[in-house]
Amino acid sequence: MKAWRGLEVSHETIRMLCHQEAPKIKQFVEESVEVSKDFIAAKGNVEITIDATKVNTLTGWRDMKIGIFSKRLLGEGVEISYWDKRTRRMLPDVHARVAFASIEEKDLFQKRVNAFRSLLHVGSTGDISALGDGAEWIWNIIREVFGGVRECLDVYHALKHLSGVGKVLYKEGSDDYKQWQEVTKWELLESGFDKIEKRLDTLEQKIQGKDERETLRKLRGYFENHRERLCYRERLAQGRAIGSGQVEGACKSMMGRRLKQTGARWNGDRLNEMAVLCSVHDSDLGKNTECKQCKGKKRLHTKL
Repeated sequence: MKAWRGLEVSHETIRMLCHQEAPKIKQFVEESVEVSKDFIAAKGNVEITIDATKVNTLTGWRDMKIGIFSKRLLGEGVEISYWDKRTRRMLPDVHARVAFASIEEKDLFQKRVNAFRSLLHVGSTGDISALGDGAEWIWNIIREVFGGVRECLDVYHALKHLSGVGKVLYKEGSDDYKQWQEVTKWELLESGFDKIEKRLDTLEQKIQGKDERETLRKLRGYFENHRERLCYRERLAQGRAIGSGQVEGACKSMMGRRLKQTGARWNGDRLNEMAVLCSVHDSDLGKNTECKQCKGKKRLHTKL
């Protein structure tokens, strides 16, 4: 417009137009047959990821809850030894992806998740995985809405808890700390909580410090609560994701980049309107582009 007509559109005009269009887009996404048709037709198994990120509003910092439904084909099955920084495997990228977000209480967001489940026909057939961090509200929603599905605790959150304990037991950066990180990582990937639990049993008999014992107690409780979600070896062998990177990335890029700018404080209603636009921008329906790594074959990849 500027090059050919000498016209410029002010940021304020763009902002107001965004807020005017957001309700229309929200209605389209929630009611359009096209959205559900593309998702249902897409290839792959269903993955559900849920998380939240803090956003500054006029009434203080609040949780912007984010949900993503996606479909992904199974990747190549690998041993746990292939999962490290040097030989990180590649998974097929999603063939369809529908994201949504809102600032609202858990019960209302659960209804939103259920509405999208119904819209996208998720749960009636197919193989379903749910991935998330350790927040209890996430798993309560998963079980209330979907019932029994393949639940998996994000591996990076699990490793972060192990690393935190290592910092309490040993000096950070020391050889003992590095050994703790390396050994417990492979124990977690190989057997979930089983070997970690035996390690904790041994440590609790040796360690007398109050802080150290409390740290071990909390770690035991954390992994005990998620014992059935630590099936990393099985998921790697089946070619499944073991990280909730989709929704973690959405928190940082989809929402964080637009909604968490320095000094920004949002009106709640306007914030939810902008979240609609961010979600639609982050969604991906019917995508099928060529991958240079595959020499022209139509295949999409993403890092786990």
